[in-house]
Amino acid sequence: MSLNVHVGLAVALFLGIVPSLRGAPPIHAGERHTAEPPTAAVQALDTLLTRWVLQPEGSEARYRVREQLAGFDFPNDAVGTTSAVSGSIVVTSEGAVVPDGSVFRVDLASLATDNDRRDNYVRQRTLEVEEYPEAVLVPRRFVGLPFPLPETGAVRFQLEADLTLHGVTAPTVWEIMAQVTPASITGLASTSFTFDTFGLAVPRVARVLSVADDIRLELEFRMAPESD
Repeated sequence: MSLNVHVGLAVALFLGIVPSLRGAPPIHAGERHTAEPPTAAVQALDTLLTRWVLQPEGSEARYRVREQLAGFDFPNDAVGTTSAVSGSIVVTSEGAVVPDGSVFRVDLASLATDNDRRDNYVRQRTLEVEEYPEAVLVPRRFVGLPFPLPETGAVRFQLEADLTLHGVTAPTVWEIMAQVTPASITGLASTSFTFDTFGLAVPRVARVLSVADDIRLELEFRMAPESD
């Protein structure tokens, strides 16, 4: 497979377009068709699929919430992070995702900030991690991705994806900034929404006067093709 194809597959880690099959004759009601031996193109289909895997080193999920602390004249960002992220995506040589093998997961119980009291509240009262332990991201469609892609360099585009959090699935739009190399793709994906979007309770802890309604999610990622 050419270098351009591999690069295209890498950047497709956040793409959500499912390609349609072309060239198959229409089947009309009442017609009968005899099965034919698979063509060379069909037999070669598997060779056009590549699984790209999220690498533990260099990958991290974060949330950011703006809060106003007592005794401070300016707001502060509460930032929760975890490296307990996993997932992979299967893509075609045309840069389209194969949904059945493509999903990303975040272990919410491992999210931690610089304040244990805040963390306990968020886990127990906001995210309710005992009942909803994971966040799950399923890509659906990309917007503004340049194609064909350069062999190396920076790309920016948007991702439309379904996010499941706190038992609720909702569409989200992610801003993607990525750096492409022949062997990997690294970058940052980010989105934002309100607490109400996923039925989340706004945190109320000591020393926090107010919490902004917007939640920002970030995924810092490094993807590499699955080795044989």
